[in-house]
Amino acid sequence: MAETPLLYNLRPMTFRAALIAGLLAAGRLAADDDPGPPRDFSVHGQLTYQLQGHGAFDAPYEGANSFQSRKEIRGSFTSTLFVGRRLWAGAEAYVNVEALAGQGLSSVLGLAAPPNGETYRVDSTQLKVNLARLFVRQTFALGGASEQQEDDENQIRGPRGTRRLVVTAGKISGTDVFDGNAYAHEPRTQFNNWSLWANGAWDYPADTRGYTWGVALELYRDAWAVRLGSFMEPREANGLEFDHDVSRAHGDVLEVEHRHTLSARPGAVRVLAFWNHANMGVYREALERAAAAPDVTATRAPGRSKYGFGLNLEQELAPGLGVFLRAGWNDGKTESWAFTEIERTLSLGATLNGSSWKRPRDLFGVALALNGINGDHRDYLAAGGLGFMLGDGALNATAECVFDAFYRASLASFAAVTLEVEHYRNPAFNGDRGPVTVYGLRFHAGF
Repeated sequence: MAETPLLYNLRPMTFRAALIAGLLAAGRLAADDDPGPPRDFSVHGQLTYQLQGHGAFDAPYEGANSFQSRKEIRGSFTSTLFVGRRLWAGAEAYVNVEALAGQGLSSVLGLAAPPNGETYRVDSTQLKVNLARLFVRQTFALGGASEQQEDDENQIRGPRGTRRLVVTAGKISGTDVFDGNAYAHEPRTQFNNWSLWANGAWDYPADTRGYTWGVALELYRDAWAVRLGSFMEPREANGLEFDHDVSRAHGDVLEVEHRHTLSARPGAVRVLAFWNHANMGVYREALERAAAAPDVTATRAPGRSKYGFGLNLEQELAPGLGVFLRAGWNDGKTESWAFTEIERTLSLGATLNGSSWKRPRDLFGVALALNGINGDHRDYLAAGGLGFMLGDGALNATAECVFDAFYRASLASFAAVTLEVEHYRNPAFNGDRGPVTVYGLRFHAGF
């Protein structure tokens, strides 16, 4: 059957209407947005359209969860309305409603680090509406100097102290609070690859669309910050329903941050630790039960745990030029549950804005990620086992390597188009398959 050249069989009139309406709204509200006094509300919106494809590549065999070796073209669309309101001194409430549709390359299977950071949110070629976030944030002032909080998505303009305690409760993404990075954190405008916008070894609690329910505490004291959170886990691996037995199914995370300056250039160091509990299976137990056809789902039991650590660095080197590095590890004995099937990761890269060529809103980025798995996970996949993302039927184990480069060209103050190339060696940790290059086109508008 011939490939659909544009995206994902989304009804053309539905998509065009959403695109035009979003652009008109973005243009009107971007023109009205200007600096001013503190506000009691925040209203923002975004829409992102992505089209990605790859050519045929060498693959002597394929399994049920393989990245398809034939030519593919797929895409995704999301549009989000972010609304916030100040309730009383220090308290804010937010709701995000998201419309989404699309399909990832190979149904988001066969790569440990998929190329489209939006496809973990979409699961249908038909346009759907989803409650993405619903939360309350309370800030307690603890003194210190005053700094300005700018108006932004899920952020209301106004002063805040450099010493404060922030409590967030409700439905959010764990990456809203943890693992932030100025140069690699937003797949709609920065690097798109999963192992670049987040720490691939942090199997952060989330449903299929990347959100969860929970609570987070953040303590800021001048250059230091400590964050602690606990969130619900899905009932099934990569599932939409949450496990409500939170005594045995939850994910805890701790992060310590220090912000600094080097030669008057800002930077930050963050260290993260996590400990997840869920109804997970065990790779080694699956192999012991059925070495010829292991099934990790058959070994699931309540209260299983996974722990790991992450390092996150960012540093400005010159005006408009910044570098980042992430490293991560988890024990990898239990099955990957919510994010992706990576147990070791190292990523580094840089971004440069276009000021030197008189296009200050443009952005160029280049990065490299090296991802791996542990011995139990490797043996399980080599024996023909399937995870929720990987499973070629066999495995010549080695690191999955990803090179990502993009150029984001500004069309206006509120819109940009990005061209991106992501080159994979050893997709899904398999030296027998690939290499493969994914080409991408991304349009993003926001107000």
